[in-house]
Amino acid sequence: MKYSNILRCLYSILQKHKFVFIIQFSEVQNVNFLLMKIYLKRPVFFLAICFISISGFAQESKKKGGIDWMNFETALKKSSEHPKKMFIDVYTGWCGWCKRMDATTFEDPAVISYMNSHFYAVKMDAETKDTVSYKDKNYVFKPEYKANEIAAYLLNGQMSYPTSVYMDEQSNPIGPVAGYMTEKQLLIVLKYFGEDIYKTKKWEDYLKENFKE
Repeated sequence: MKYSNILRCLYSILQKHKFVFIIQFSEVQNVNFLLMKIYLKRPVFFLAICFISISGFAQESKKKGGIDWMNFETALKKSSEHPKKMFIDVYTGWCGWCKRMDATTFEDPAVISYMNSHFYAVKMDAETKDTVSYKDKNYVFKPEYKANEIAAYLLNGQMSYPTSVYMDEQSNPIGPVAGYMTEKQLLIVLKYFGEDIYKTKKWEDYLKENFKE
């Protein structure tokens, strides 16, 4: 990733405000970051703004080329305008297997390609305190569930993480699939729903035919 334009811009701004600085750039495992040593002659808050700008730029660059994740509300709106099935990754902040899927399964090129072609991909925090609107009803966080009502509804009350939820082109739930999956396993499940195999073949029969490991 080339940052020449942003670095030139940063250089001119810092020079104008009489900063003395050294910039060191490196790239490791597709994670872009800047290490900056700046000897200040101006207030620190300007440095903070620079770091926020660089950080945001790096995060956007990192997302580019991956799964096109969006929130539930955005996916519902998109599906109403251009109908497509929905894949919902229901996770929590403390779920280790959720993080592992993020770092491995969801980074696989074949998974990324198939997901973006066949689904609107949604990230849903099961424990969100936000009010979620779905089909003329508002869903809120419920302490007794330790989760938002929308998660409990989509998971049929079986609060296990991670769980993948599939919806049809009309944003109606098809069903949840619980548990961590490898790239190969997830692709098999994605195709079952993405290619409408679920309409003609039972889930159990499909699993027997495809899950050999």
